[in-house]
Amino acid sequence: MTKAFIFDLDGVIVDTAKFHFLAWKNLAESLEIPFSEEENEQLKGVSRIRSLQKILEWGNKTISEEEFKRLMAEKNEEYLAYVDQMTEKDILPGVMEILNYVKSNNYPIALGSASKNARTILSKVGLEDYFEEIVDGNEVSKAKPNPEVFLKGCRLLKVEPEQAIVFEDSKAGIEAANSAQMTSVGIGDKSVLNAADFNFLDFTEISKITIETLINFKKQTN
Repeated sequence: MTKAFIFDLDGVIVDTAKFHFLAWKNLAESLEIPFSEEENEQLKGVSRIRSLQKILEWGNKTISEEEFKRLMAEKNEEYLAYVDQMTEKDILPGVMEILNYVKSNNYPIALGSASKNARTILSKVGLEDYFEEIVDGNEVSKAKPNPEVFLKGCRLLKVEPEQAIVFEDSKAGIEAANSAQMTSVGIGDKSVLNAADFNFLDFTEISKITIETLINFKKQTN
């Protein structure tokens, strides 16, 4: 059974998580809502609309629809200003080795990201050609932990969900992969991503042998 690889983008392939944190922190502080790394962790893998809703809930604030749209646009503008300066140097350590290995062995590869800027980011860092399919926030209506983004990736790659190996750095992303019976690989803090089938701090801990282990892994179904 052919396995397919689906990668999240932010915090998995490129280090854009820090840009989101800075932009959300500035937005929250403009509303006099405290915002720390802890709150930011809860926004990983979450859509922009839902992220702003959560920040407003934390601050017990209500704003008009017009103001909501303005703040979302401002946040994205600030984020894109950071993105515009990205280069291949922003690809996280160990990622290229794994992408090259998977691609050279002809495994199907897709991107499954909540980001509406995914294509822009891939272009900036020169990774567009690595992905046969790109599913981003412009193409799905349900945010993680709903598995829509990954299920669409599987359909486009023409594989069944249980054939997919998903790399994620968020609790919502791991939950999405698990709910669709996909092999989930957590990239980051194991204590946060403890629901994943496999955990690695980053891609430097993943070897070719590890990839073969993932390919041969059979997830236990409920």
